[in-house]
Amino acid sequence: MLRLALYHPQIPPNTGMLLRLTSALGISLDIIRPMGFVFDDKKLKRAGMDYIKFADYKIHDSFENFYEKYRERRLIALDIGAKAVPYYDFKYQSQDILIAGSEHYGFLGDDLNKILQCVKIPLLPNRRSLNMATAAAIVLSQAMIQLNLYAQINK
Repeated sequence: MLRLALYHPQIPPNTGMLLRLTSALGISLDIIRPMGFVFDDKKLKRAGMDYIKFADYKIHDSFENFYEKYRERRLIALDIGAKAVPYYDFKYQSQDILIAGSEHYGFLGDDLNKILQCVKIPLLPNRRSLNMATAAAIVLSQAMIQLNLYAQINK
């Protein structure tokens, strides 16, 4: 099943919002340490509300641990780099894992090199990036549309 992963998240409300979103949509979430906050941060809890208790999430101690667990699956980075293709042109598969980079630095080079697929959200000139949680929600929604996962929620 499709998964979302957060690579070295730094801002508690972003992680809380994505815990809430994935809980509401039935998507599993992977959180890859190091994090820039403690997991019981009140800002995380405020953004995630009572949805966190329903969320299916795993916390991984490092990217290496995450990579070893999921190396057989297709890992797709949300990245603004040159090798990234527009997220709406990408053909998602049911076993894909979408990985949102750290709010402060995206991905570390060695880790990004292990991720062979990258998608991006095209932006107007002179705009650097979107909020990590917003970008993750946009790309996750596109993948769910392509995979007809919203129809499973409406049953």
